[in-house]
Amino acid sequence: MYAVIRSGGRQYKVAEGDVIFVDRLPVEAGQDVVLDQVLMVGEEGGGSIGVPLVAGAAVTAKVLEQARGPKIIVFKKKRRKNYRRKRGHRQDLTVLRITGIAGEGGKKLTSAAKAKAAKPAAKKPAAKKAPAKKAAPKTASADKKSTGKAKPKAKT
Repeated sequence: MYAVIRSGGRQYKVAEGDVIFVDRLPVEAGQDVVLDQVLMVGEEGGGSIGVPLVAGAAVTAKVLEQARGPKIIVFKKKRRKNYRRKRGHRQDLTVLRITGIAGEGGKKLTSAAKAKAAKPAAKKPAAKKAPAKKAAPKTASADKKSTGKAKPKAKT
């Protein structure tokens, strides 16, 4: 089972056990957090898409740590004007491990429900198809017919 969540203006496709980096959330390391902006919940057999959010769906996650992203250098220059500016930026991030996904109406989907969804339905016998019709053979006169267009004259 997977879900598409929105956090910090970005969308993440997550499954149970995934580790993701999101923008800084105001929680301490080791605490649990509930992400309730779920855009889609999906399974093997199908899923449900929210308009814009799936009603009652939620994703629970455990905060592993508060970290910082890689340093990004912003360099501005205007040639021949002695204008140079160098700035650095490191984004504050929260590292989350997804612990559970609750579907529509807040129902926690268990492994038994996952197995039931993964089991294929009984196959119906396939209907017999009518044999394909063969194309009519080409006649010799059809191959020799001209298109009726005049050939262009050669330039001298």
